[in-house]
Amino acid sequence: MAAVVSIKSLRKTYQGGFEALKNVDLEIEEGEILALLGPNGAGKTTLISTICGIATPSSGKISVGGHDVVTDYRAARQMIGLVPQEIALEPFSKVRNTVAFSRGMFGKSGRDPVVEQILRQLSLWDKRDAMTRELSGGMRRRVLIAKALAHEPRVLFLDEPTAGVDVELRRDMWAIVRDLKARGVTIILTTHYIEEAEAIADRIGVINGGRILLVEEKDRLMQRLGKKHLRLEMRSPVAQIPDALARYNLQVAEAGAALIYTYDVASDRSGITQLLSDLSDAGLGVRDLQTRQSSLEDIFVDLVRDPQ
Repeated sequence: MAAVVSIKSLRKTYQGGFEALKNVDLEIEEGEILALLGPNGAGKTTLISTICGIATPSSGKISVGGHDVVTDYRAARQMIGLVPQEIALEPFSKVRNTVAFSRGMFGKSGRDPVVEQILRQLSLWDKRDAMTRELSGGMRRRVLIAKALAHEPRVLFLDEPTAGVDVELRRDMWAIVRDLKARGVTIILTTHYIEEAEAIADRIGVINGGRILLVEEKDRLMQRLGKKHLRLEMRSPVAQIPDALARYNLQVAEAGAALIYTYDVASDRSGITQLLSDLSDAGLGVRDLQTRQSSLEDIFVDLVRDPQ
């Protein structure tokens, strides 16, 4: 698949010397959903701002659809839709006029049927003549998405799109994202809801301290870095791990009522059979066993804590 967004050796240094982006290289494939994860201050919003032309790169090169975002700004920006974190709408403008105006900013007719199509798709058609100040926070968030889609971009950036949105509306918005992907739109999103990235993204990118730590297919990442945890419910509480079991790095949980054994899912041997045998030899009886696969959140926390 061809890259629709290409970033090479990107740096962004603000006045005063703070370097928000440090030699970022990133290729975003056409038609994919890329989830960009990182703690507050990691550089997520700065990265999106430089791609969208809101901030000027200090050095490096960014192209969207083959158009340089600095030297060929208009053509690059024409391909991009942006849904920002902050809800900033003209309070006394009607919903339909707000979306039509955004379409007109890109030289397209605001009377085009596309406006109605977008409003219907986002369940805003019934609110088309309402002023934006009359809408709930969730509905205003939908209007932001409608504005971003008004000029039919090929690349859509969603910067924390479900922040402050209730669970039902969040599910609706991700259904919209899946539909856009099915129509060939490339989607880059930042989110603090890691379970959403796990559910919807094709690839995961992790950024911290202005550096991209990794970009990898979600399933491959889960397989490569994921671990399984075996919870051993003990017949009697364990006060201390015997020295003979030290090599298993067991964790005592629930005041000794359970032991936790962590092993690599990619390893040919889990070591569970030998562990159970050694537990028996140590006089420790096991009542029950349970396994749990590491989540994307577990992997993310480990990466940010100990970058590779």
